[in-house]
Amino acid sequence: MSVHGHGHDHGHGHDHGHDRGRVGRTHDLSGRTHDHVFDAGNRAAERRTQVVIGVTAVTMIVEIVAGWLTGSMALLADGWHMGTHVVALTIAALAYGLARRWSRDERFAFGSWKVEVLGAFSSALLLGVIGLAVAFESVVRLVRPETIDFAPALAVAVVGLIVNLVSAWLLEVKHADHDPHHGHGHDHGHGDMNLKAAYVHVLTDAFTSVLAIVALLAGMWAGWNWLDPVMGLLGAVVIVVWSKGLIRDSSRVLLDREMDSPLVGQVRVAIESDGDAQVADLHVWRVGRDRFACIVCVVADLPLAPDAYRTRLADVPGIVHATIEVNACPGRECPEAAAPST
Repeated sequence: MSVHGHGHDHGHGHDHGHDRGRVGRTHDLSGRTHDHVFDAGNRAAERRTQVVIGVTAVTMIVEIVAGWLTGSMALLADGWHMGTHVVALTIAALAYGLARRWSRDERFAFGSWKVEVLGAFSSALLLGVIGLAVAFESVVRLVRPETIDFAPALAVAVVGLIVNLVSAWLLEVKHADHDPHHGHGHDHGHGDMNLKAAYVHVLTDAFTSVLAIVALLAGMWAGWNWLDPVMGLLGAVVIVVWSKGLIRDSSRVLLDREMDSPLVGQVRVAIESDGDAQVADLHVWRVGRDRFACIVCVVADLPLAPDAYRTRLADVPGIVHATIEVNACPGRECPEAAAPST
């Protein structure tokens, strides 16, 4: 695993400012320049998402038209519900396309991968809104029960379940769809969050369809009409919980909240392995699904070249870009640490 990066030697380096001032000065930059495409995207997941959008959109149109022609509110409601998932899945597909389109756009300092994460965050917010809307409608129906036409409603629920199970199968995360490096890093929790958001959308729809089928069968056979809104509330709770998890994971990446990751300690241990170097400042953030960049400020009595410290990071999984700053620390300025008091 190669670690790209840049070094700054403040203890014994050359006067780079003086070099830059020389007219016509040309440096050998081989081995120092590189692109910032740390994650090439998940093309298989993008294609599957597009297929699911088509299947869901067709089902949505059929249900809305059939509901309007038959006067079935159950059909109309499920049709518009599927419409919200079409929007969420479209967001996921657009995120894949934009991330790929901008992958080599130098205006993105560390690549465009976070466009996919932004898509996941947007989908998670929409999922939460759907959950709250389902909860509100369920409470209304508990307070003001409505007559349920069980036969068409049950048919809609079964069709919706089949469509969503097929969609979930199409979006299922498989090892072959991932980047070859996925699964070898230290952190498997994030993976493809954009795909996960799309998967959770269809999975929640399948789950609510199962709850609806149970409630409708109980109402048809036992007359328990009250079970329909109760199951609606249960489904809403599950939807909101899943939404909260997606929002937490995606916002953590968007806000670069990674300093509690075990990787931070691994970087510190690797840099300080010679007993002389000490990490004065360290920043680690995610630039791909399982890829990280870091900035390290090193202080040492006998400082080495930045590349020497960068080499120590070669065995730290996931670090693909490192910027090393090296500072010499004269003995009079860095006295030996006093023995701890007892």
